[in-house]
Amino acid sequence: MGPVEELAARLPAECLQTDGDVVASYGQDRAIFEAAGTAAVLAMPRTTAEVVAVVEAAQAAGVPLVPRGAGTGLTGAANAVNGCIMVSLHRMNEILEIDTTNRTARVQPGVINSDLKSAVTEKGLFYPPDPASFDMSSIGGNVATNAGGLCCVKYGVTRDYVIGLEVVLASGEVMRTGRKTLKSTTGFDLTGLFVGSEGLLGIITEITVKLVPAPPPPSTAVAYFDRLQDAGEAIVEVFQQGHEPSLMEIMDQASLRQVEAVYKMDLDTSAACLILIQSAGDEASERIAEISQICTKNGATFVYHVDDPHEGDMLIDVRRKTYPAFEALGKSLLPEDVAVPRQHLPELLAGIVEIGERHRVALPTIGHAGDGNMHPLLVFDGNDPDETARVKEAFGDIVRLALDLGGTIAGEHGVGTLKREFVKDELDQIQLSTMRSMKDLLDPMGLLNPGKKLT
Repeated sequence: MGPVEELAARLPAECLQTDGDVVASYGQDRAIFEAAGTAAVLAMPRTTAEVVAVVEAAQAAGVPLVPRGAGTGLTGAANAVNGCIMVSLHRMNEILEIDTTNRTARVQPGVINSDLKSAVTEKGLFYPPDPASFDMSSIGGNVATNAGGLCCVKYGVTRDYVIGLEVVLASGEVMRTGRKTLKSTTGFDLTGLFVGSEGLLGIITEITVKLVPAPPPPSTAVAYFDRLQDAGEAIVEVFQQGHEPSLMEIMDQASLRQVEAVYKMDLDTSAACLILIQSAGDEASERIAEISQICTKNGATFVYHVDDPHEGDMLIDVRRKTYPAFEALGKSLLPEDVAVPRQHLPELLAGIVEIGERHRVALPTIGHAGDGNMHPLLVFDGNDPDETARVKEAFGDIVRLALDLGGTIAGEHGVGTLKREFVKDELDQIQLSTMRSMKDLLDPMGLLNPGKKLT
């Protein structure tokens, strides 16, 4: 039997969708530049047992499985492959438990990041991972890609908060990793193996995350600079002086101008860039004042800092509006995601400007300045073959620049199909062969999300 018949024999009809247009709408993430195949059917399980049934159907039909969360990914990791079963986990969206004693939460993969944040806030707790798409992206997708975000500079990425998983393996077996305790040294770290695996090793059906006490309201500063080099040097000095901001973002002039054009936020569009900084803790006000002084010392043309959390959130919202502002142009967008050691951030910023000029492409840049993770955004006419070719060359040059500076090709968005060809430039053959061996062991038939992440 084919995949539709195999699924129909195992799942209720309401868990299946065969309408071509509906199935296609679930077969593409936000990496529109990456081609998606045509799935045979969409499965929408509600329980772990139904996910097992989906895996068994794929085995019986001999077709691939492509799991997806909310579809906010930017690398094609959740794009359909021809003839596959798309597995959308959006119906598995319950917060199963919030344990205030042990400061953990147990959730299904379809829970939206912001919903978890809101739920634990009511208990006086905080879930730190904070991707820019936090109000749309799912925890399962965050785990599958090891998502980062604006608060990573202080709190770390998704991996740092996942302490246990329930995973349906390609064999149909259900494995639980981790313990209910916050510490355990028994066996290998299988939880960490699945975080960031992009669906190649199993389908995540439950996640246990650790929480932290809700921090006090942060103090916020913004600083405009007329030179990117000055901004980069200010960022480096902030950390050299021992500061630990909870957020430090950067937006270049092109980003400022586009956000201002769409949202009218009274931004200084003549500046080369804007740095946004927050500091949380008992001495947040004093810290943010000291950081502001460092910015002034390094050539900031205007610095403003506030202690009011509501006003601070309004300032930070400028950064969150960047990607939607460029989407308003109606052009093709190709987001980059590279990271370098902090001390090389000035070189990366300068190099991105040079690459944009050399290839004659629009290359606005935003990023998490505090951890060296930059997101140049290539904006272009996807119907123009010449411009598209120049964009692809610029994209590759940015990746190679990051590697030359001791960085990584993928800071937080994952690899998917977008960065797959560059993996071999960062990882050596021993690493790659070890990863392929893990894939072969857990998925000997090669059914789970083929063609993604690994070369």
